[in-house]
Amino acid sequence: MNKKILIIIPCYNEEENILKTIKNINEYKKIPLDYVVINDGSTDDTLKVLKENDINFIDLPFNLGIGAAVQTGYKYAYYNGYDIAVQFDGDGQHDINYIDKIVHPIMDGKADMVIGSRFVDDTSSFKSTKARQFGINVISGLIKLCSGKILKDVTSGYRAVNKDIIEIFANNYPFDFPEPITNYALLKNNFKVDEVGVNMYERVGGQSSINYLKSIYYMFNVCLSIMILNYKKFGRRK
Repeated sequence: MNKKILIIIPCYNEEENILKTIKNINEYKKIPLDYVVINDGSTDDTLKVLKENDINFIDLPFNLGIGAAVQTGYKYAYYNGYDIAVQFDGDGQHDINYIDKIVHPIMDGKADMVIGSRFVDDTSSFKSTKARQFGINVISGLIKLCSGKILKDVTSGYRAVNKDIIEIFANNYPFDFPEPITNYALLKNNFKVDEVGVNMYERVGGQSSINYLKSIYYMFNVCLSIMILNYKKFGRRK
């Protein structure tokens, strides 16, 4: 049975990258895909680029942050009956050629969520900065300690989820640190989470929102959130 697949693209001040990102998606022909860009209150010419190039998008009235932007995409997926949703960055760092590798374990019923990982093998030569890698390793270690399960690329924004998780995320999605928090929540609630090696690129335009100090802040707050949050609200797999 064919699955309806939606790519969710959160986007903030990506006037230099978003058009190429959409072009790569449109040129990908291995499996049928739809997409929606969530323009998260960009202050540059991102909105102009989206309008002038007839790109499917939702325009948020002001910057709500990555969690709210991605949840908007999940709401769109839920209300439009999609079977699989894939998070995909608008900055050009994610390689569309690996999307079939991410969605097939879900299509085959082997996973509820699949994370595109830089660290499970040597597929990706770009691994991120040393500071961010250190933070990722700390968060990964805490998740292993709390859940008994290993995830290596816990902050990856290149993820695919099935219909059950689309519904959960459409109704409840953290605004801060969404990837590691939801990864842990799903593991603790007995969902099948898998990682596959994918290629990622270094950002070629615009500027990342995370610097060295923010990496330390991010790591500390994610670890704190994992230890104190009540995850039952995300839904439990029976």
